[in-house]
Amino acid sequence: MGKISQGILGGLSGKVGNVIGGSWKGIDYLRIKPSSVANPRTEGQVNQRNKFTITLEYLQANKGFIKIGYKAFATKKTEFNAAMSYVLNNAVGGAAPNFTIDYSLALLSRGSLSGVLNGTTDLTTPGQVSFDWDDNSAEGNANVTDKAMVLVYNPSKKESISILDGADRTVGSQVVTIPNTYAGDTVELFMAFVSADGSLVSNSVYLGSGTAA
Repeated sequence: MGKISQGILGGLSGKVGNVIGGSWKGIDYLRIKPSSVANPRTEGQVNQRNKFTITLEYLQANKGFIKIGYKAFATKKTEFNAAMSYVLNNAVGGAAPNFTIDYSLALLSRGSLSGVLNGTTDLTTPGQVSFDWDDNSAEGNANVTDKAMVLVYNPSKKESISILDGADRTVGSQVVTIPNTYAGDTVELFMAFVSADGSLVSNSVYLGSGTAA
């Protein structure tokens, strides 16, 4: 219970109704207690948090790729924040509360460099994933020295293995060694190109999923 001293215009110590009073450094003060929110977790808020959570989980596992892949979009924001904004707005689907990431839309790199032509993968060899593509170094703004960026994402372990400065575009293949602990896990596979000086990247392409051998 609050106590009013020196009459109604005097100091208030404690709480009277929704008014709280006290004294700080000899100065009496009053403040109104905030109204309680009946439901601070509305359906919309919960849905947005769920979308944010699955996007954050996906991107945190692939930060190295994103740091190169979103370099051109890191204006007044980090590469990670640029990727977060893009994926949240373009690649989160499904019905609440079971939202999912559409990997075909969840670009890990975005840019104007000529992209991957006829990319394929092979997971039949234990402990490795093979990426293959056709040489299109004579097309668009591609260059023979462009480097392959390849990534194996393991959602169940919330981690990825990547090579960010791989084989030249003309080579047409790159092998990624994966841990033995990945055997039997479903992995998601991505690829892009980066110019030799790192100034340009292509849009990443999703090359599907498979079971690690």
